[in-house]
Amino acid sequence: MLDTLQVAIVDDHPLFREGVAHTLSIQPNIEVVAEGGSAAEAIQIAAERMPDIMLLDVSMPGTGLHAVREITAAVPVIKVIMLTVSEEEDDVTAALRAGARAYVLKGVPARELIRILRAVAEGEVYVTPSLAASLLFELTSGRPTSPAANPLDVLTDRERQILERVAAVDSNKEVGIQLHVTEKTVKHHMTNILQKLQVRNRVEAALMARGGEHPDR
Repeated sequence: MLDTLQVAIVDDHPLFREGVAHTLSIQPNIEVVAEGGSAAEAIQIAAERMPDIMLLDVSMPGTGLHAVREITAAVPVIKVIMLTVSEEEDDVTAALRAGARAYVLKGVPARELIRILRAVAEGEVYVTPSLAASLLFELTSGRPTSPAANPLDVLTDRERQILERVAAVDSNKEVGIQLHVTEKTVKHHMTNILQKLQVRNRVEAALMARGGEHPDR
């Protein structure tokens, strides 16, 4: 039986917040433990309730970006998901660099949001595909080619295979099935890949695999 996933929702639009809370509350093994409407309330909820996951809006009093920075620094065990209308690349990159584990646009189907919550709880990182493609374009367009060695050269053949599947947005389980290895083995390889490429999460590794450059360069 799955452990109950404790979720807090912070958004300054009560009607939207209550709708999300209702959607999640009727799901098995998900409990909405707190709600708020500002960055200050998000930080307080994180400290007092320590939910497994927090859903934060980018545009709210005090800003969601400030909240995610404070929460991930003070209580890193909490996984933060940005649930917002903002499609600005600056917001996406700022949220990920601040420690958010997912960036999701409002309007996502309920079933997909629940899938993302469970995936993030298991350690996955998620960015809405349209934003990931746009972010990749921003990171790689207009840059001069460099004679420097490809950073992916540090990876073994197996690690390259795994990273290619991750870049295709496959889960660890799906990668394991395709490569005939266990999900635990894939996770182990992904840890090595992140360390070798000096990136913080699967999204940055996938962006590097597609664009061939470090996201921060």
